[in-house]
Amino acid sequence: MDKPVCLIDTTSDGQQCVQQSAMDILQKIEQPVVVVAVVGLYRTGKSYLMNRLAGKRTGFALGSTVESKTKGIWMWCMPHPDKKGTSLVLLDTEGLGDVNKGDSKHDTNIFCLAVLLSSTLIYNSRGTIDNRAIEELQYVTELTECIKVKSSEEETDDSSEFVKFFPRFIWAVRDFTLELKIEGKDVTENEYLEFALKLKHGTSKKIMEYNLPRECIQKFFPSRTCFTFPFPTAPEKLSRLESLDRAELDSKFLEVADSFCKFVFQDSQVKTLKDGYTVTGRVLGNLAKMYVDTISSGAVPCLENAVIAMAMIENEAAVREGLEVYESGMEELKISFPLDLKDVSTKQQHLSNMAKQTFIKRSFRDNDGKYLKSLEEKINNLFDGYLIHNEQASKKRCENLLSSLCATMTEQLEQGLYAKPGGYDLFCKDLEDIVEKYKSQTNKEVKEIKAKEEENRKLEEKLEAEIRNNEERMRLMKEKMDEENRLQKEEVKRAMDSKLKEQAALLEKGFKEKAAMMTQEIEEFKRQNTEAEHNRAREFAAMLENSNRRHEESMAIMLEQNRKQMEAIQQRKAPRDPCCIL
Repeated sequence: MDKPVCLIDTTSDGQQCVQQSAMDILQKIEQPVVVVAVVGLYRTGKSYLMNRLAGKRTGFALGSTVESKTKGIWMWCMPHPDKKGTSLVLLDTEGLGDVNKGDSKHDTNIFCLAVLLSSTLIYNSRGTIDNRAIEELQYVTELTECIKVKSSEEETDDSSEFVKFFPRFIWAVRDFTLELKIEGKDVTENEYLEFALKLKHGTSKKIMEYNLPRECIQKFFPSRTCFTFPFPTAPEKLSRLESLDRAELDSKFLEVADSFCKFVFQDSQVKTLKDGYTVTGRVLGNLAKMYVDTISSGAVPCLENAVIAMAMIENEAAVREGLEVYESGMEELKISFPLDLKDVSTKQQHLSNMAKQTFIKRSFRDNDGKYLKSLEEKINNLFDGYLIHNEQASKKRCENLLSSLCATMTEQLEQGLYAKPGGYDLFCKDLEDIVEKYKSQTNKEVKEIKAKEEENRKLEEKLEAEIRNNEERMRLMKEKMDEENRLQKEEVKRAMDSKLKEQAALLEKGFKEKAAMMTQEIEEFKRQNTEAEHNRAREFAAMLENSNRRHEESMAIMLEQNRKQMEAIQQRKAPRDPCCIL
């Protein structure tokens, strides 16, 4: 993309909608995506930061007035500068808190969509991280009402699960002119952020309100960092740095901005869904459409439902991709028809294996093997069709050959040559010559059905190929399951580390009652994850069992087909028609 496009727009009636032009772009991105979204109050320079991340000075709309410039959510896709084989998707969101909109729910929806779609969320603000700045991040306190993890209809608080799936959080502080010191000691930017987010005791209602956003940020975004821009970006603030001229100031700010870009690229990870499923551009587009449609309907987006829906979409697409691999190879082989049945079957086994590998690479949570079975059935149906084409090509070649060989004899017959004395003997000789030539050439080009020993050999080859295919299928399934388990364990570890850190902070500040509640929450979290691990183990065992059952069924079908072929060979009489068919 040479410039950004609108991903999510707002209709005249206030509803969000996904733009098809942006969907078309995302559908073509098969690579994993790192999704960086920026949120913050309007007129705080979010678009400028995104243009710097894109390596450009212009692109996302910039403004120089108090009016919010960006509307909806705009997208810019490009190759990731550091991660090979990965695409970078930048999302610039509409400024929050614009008084002209007059609809706080709209801002909440924009914030939630940024959280749901990104793998790194940048919150852009100016000045310092004080009570006012934290209060302005009120949207984080509404996430529990706007996002669900589980699809249960019961009114349960599953916000403790957010930490598994929420993006990394970067607080970018613009126009930061304070010294990074706490109690006289130098501190890092991250230490400054943690100090600002520490829960504080207080009796007044005002201080307790401030604690809620702090608590939510700590709870929902354990992977959080801070980046400060020590130079003002607004022209009216240049008087603070009278020792620097504008060119020198611009140079220094660009240096810091480039450092910020490197920081973001290093800190950002590929977007994943619940259970560790890697998101591609195509999946990101489907997610955006699903989340926007859900919000527009008045329902609450559910991460678990998103995974189920994506599994269905991706598994159906995986079946199509597998079939395309198989069909493409067989169509190429079809050009060479007719071929010996052994050659066709060998190629069929190879392409079938490639198709299944393609399917398994893209498939997701096909726990009962329904989609893999569907692929196998479609491949078998296609193979039956190709066998018919091969037989028809064989018959046509035989007929053309016979017609060519008989041309001279037919001409002599029409001329009455065989009606003369001695014509019958000449007819028999010419016919015998034609039969010999036909047999000779067809033996070279189109082989006849083999005897029982040959059929047994073919069966052994088929059975061996099926065994190899099953072993390869099992290996790929195990690799995929191991990778999914690894990602899920990483999710659980991040969540557990966050909860323990949150509990320690509560104890440090004397919130003993709340820390005791956290202990119960941690124990329940451990129980749920132990149960989830057992469920995954059972699912994998069921997958293996289903795969082995399908393998045994395939073996039984081949044995039955061979039995019928043997019966046909034994009952076959010498054919009257010399045409030899595969």
